[in-house]
Amino acid sequence: MKTKKNLIIRNSAIILLLLVSACASTGDISPGRGDIISWQALPGWQQDNLESVWPALKNNCLTKKLPAGWKNTCTEISMMGQAAPDTIRAFIETRFVARELVSINNKESLITGYYEPVLNGSLTPDSRYRFPVYGRPKDLVVIKLDKLYPELAGKTIRGRLDGNNVVPFYSRAEIDNGRNQLAGLEIAWVDDPVDLFFLHIQGSGRIRLPDGKMLAVGYADQNGHAYESIGLSLIRRGVIEPEDVSLYTIKNWLAENPRELDQVLFSNPSYIFFSVRDSRLAGPIGSLGVPLTAERSLAIDRRFTELGSLLWVDTTLPGAQARPYQRLMVAQDTGGAIKGVVRADVFFGRGSRARDLAGTMKQAGSLYVLELNPDRMASNVSSREVKSAN
Repeated sequence: MKTKKNLIIRNSAIILLLLVSACASTGDISPGRGDIISWQALPGWQQDNLESVWPALKNNCLTKKLPAGWKNTCTEISMMGQAAPDTIRAFIETRFVARELVSINNKESLITGYYEPVLNGSLTPDSRYRFPVYGRPKDLVVIKLDKLYPELAGKTIRGRLDGNNVVPFYSRAEIDNGRNQLAGLEIAWVDDPVDLFFLHIQGSGRIRLPDGKMLAVGYADQNGHAYESIGLSLIRRGVIEPEDVSLYTIKNWLAENPRELDQVLFSNPSYIFFSVRDSRLAGPIGSLGVPLTAERSLAIDRRFTELGSLLWVDTTLPGAQARPYQRLMVAQDTGGAIKGVVRADVFFGRGSRARDLAGTMKQAGSLYVLELNPDRMASNVSSREVKSAN
């Protein structure tokens, strides 16, 4: 008699066949990386005050998921204490080399932003607080396909058990259709469905309770459905021009068209589940498992850039007059909408400035990945070998 685990594996194999056939035509995609460039050629490198990136670098060293070779770098960072900007610059220049990331198929680069929103909510529902923030469902099944097929490393599918079958988990429309499919999983209730939707987009936030206390919530899991942009949905409807799409234009349109609210929100079937996190931390926890640092942490596409990597961002801030925005950042997060080599999402922090920048940021730009200097790594290995031999 087959166990439930065997049934899950059997069903995942069927889904796997669909995935393999869908991916067969694209082949393996390698990140586009240019030649090493000099630090003098890195746009704005000398102007960045690197002191504020040091906490993000220290946070990087809190995890064991870092790229190869970082162990010695983290040891040096811990020994340096609080370093001055020029010391940090010299540290980076002697331990890393910079390469420009190059778009595949000459696709346009895109740098966007996200932030930590603050919602109004309660731990108990009432006539005002009616919209639930859900924790992770216990029947959410996560299948890592590389356990069966190593060539599919990083590929994961999510679903739920329906008898002996693995079926897709509930979509946004199925969760929020009033049937209360996830009753009992509520962490809190908030007063605005649009703010709740954008909490899902941001992936973490804080809920201001009636007594003024803050409940911090962060990403726990996702329902397995692909992310679909409601901004793109409104563009296809012809109600917002592509160049005008922002957090504010979307919110304004939804406020003016309440009868179409559900239809628009349901066009994104992806749904995020949350957990309560430590509100004492300055920032939310990213995909790397460490706290994010405002304007120093970056969400990337991990297919092309490894989590924990250092990146130099060369872009502009939105506004009537575009202002250069060039700074060193750390790849400490990912996102469902972050797809591509030259694609990144800047974490702007919390507050009105962060909200305004994240809500309007959709800039072209360049990304440069900072790789550990291979010559220095080789010399470190040789040095260790000499000590070992002695």
